[in-house]
Amino acid sequence: MELENKERTRYNDQELQEFKALILRKLESAKAELKDLTESANNSNGTDDTGSVYKTMEDGSSTLLKESNSQLAGRQRKFIDNLEMALLRIENKTYGICKITGKLIAKERLMAVPHTTQSMEAKLKQYK
Repeated sequence: MELENKERTRYNDQELQEFKALILRKLESAKAELKDLTESANNSNGTDDTGSVYKTMEDGSSTLLKESNSQLAGRQRKFIDNLEMALLRIENKTYGICKITGKLIAKERLMAVPHTTQSMEAKLKQYK
């Protein structure tokens, strides 16, 4: 398998369609999760308890929940953007080519992280 990746310069059209199907499934799931996070953030106003101590605790909890949902939503938006960029690379037939080494990224890596733009070789060099 390793030899095969070194000799090839890009994935064929059939393989690209397999990756596209995987990315579209992940994109659908990610968008649904973002919608849930957004709705949760909009609906987390707490209850109308009249006790001031309870109200203060609920306000703090509500604020923390909103901040957490906001951070998760931001990460989810970035993930969605990365998946959409991967779809563009598929259309351009540049998908699966490492932006650092120019080599073909292993299919196993792309199946696990379909939006990646770096091979494991390039990724590991970042941490040295």
